[in-house]
Amino acid sequence: MALGDTGRMPNAAPSARYDSPWKAALTHAFRAFMRFFFPVLSAEIDWTKRPRFRDKELAGINLGGKPDGLVADKLVEVALLDGRIQWVLVHVEVQAQRDATLARRVLDYNYRIFTQYAQPVASLVLLADDDPRWLPRAFHNEVLGTVMGISFASAKLMSYAARTEELLASHNPFAWITLAHLRTQQARHDPAQLYAAKWQLTKLLYQHGWRKQRIIVLFKVIDWMMALPELHQERYWRALLKLEKERKMEWISPLEQAFIDKGWRKGLKKGLEQGMERGREQGLEQGLEQGIEQGLALGRKEGALALLERQLTRRFGALPKTVRSKLAKATLEQLEAWSDALPESQSLKQVFD
Repeated sequence: MALGDTGRMPNAAPSARYDSPWKAALTHAFRAFMRFFFPVLSAEIDWTKRPRFRDKELAGINLGGKPDGLVADKLVEVALLDGRIQWVLVHVEVQAQRDATLARRVLDYNYRIFTQYAQPVASLVLLADDDPRWLPRAFHNEVLGTVMGISFASAKLMSYAARTEELLASHNPFAWITLAHLRTQQARHDPAQLYAAKWQLTKLLYQHGWRKQRIIVLFKVIDWMMALPELHQERYWRALLKLEKERKMEWISPLEQAFIDKGWRKGLKKGLEQGMERGREQGLEQGLEQGIEQGLALGRKEGALALLERQLTRRFGALPKTVRSKLAKATLEQLEAWSDALPESQSLKQVFD
């Protein structure tokens, strides 16, 4: 079977999306993140004072284009227990692939944030790549008696790869997210393996007694991160709906599922019709096969479009004609990108920027 343009088999799992899942998780449970990956530092923070996210300010300190492998970075204002400093800024980076410039970039960000706010800045890095030998923790430059640089705290996600039982038993949501990230890496686009891991982690959501809001956030994290090809994703939706009924808890509203189903049916029907037409010219079997493939792709796009329209309307009210036109002309990749941007957007403009 021929490979696609990306070098993967046509029915392989899509590329994993780590950016939105990690950003959503960090915003939802920053204290849990600190307790899991940086427990010693977490013990120094006064958690009775709610952390304040300053991502808008961080965006204004951008050093240029997004570095390769950077899936999330956050700027958080916290207070310390000892009271010596009224508040400090914590800059967190999640790096998903090896980058020789990482340590230098940490120095640059730390200095620029400190210069802007004249307050201490703690730089923390979570290394989420798959190279066990890569463990950057410092950048220093010494010349003619002058030393310039930084040492920073880092944690390695891969260090948990052999600690599956510990991750499964932990009540911390970031143990579960760590397992999801590692399983996604290990699957390497194998849809069957990825589906099995995704379904196992979905069922595990119920075993910790987490509140509904947390379960919904973590469900979105896993659905973004562990992206499946169309047939496996459809199978996943069906299994999820059955599980919801058994557990009497909704992650997907019936109305949203109706929009998804409608899009799938509409796209598949259209693809089959086009396949029949082509079948007259190039052979019925080949035409139908192509029609089914195209129908599944169209179905996924129609479902994504219908669901995004529904979510945008529920969040921002009636959509202008210009927005509806933009959605109708969008590719599936654009629709998915806008869906990923929606949770953190405060306006329609931010969704489409």
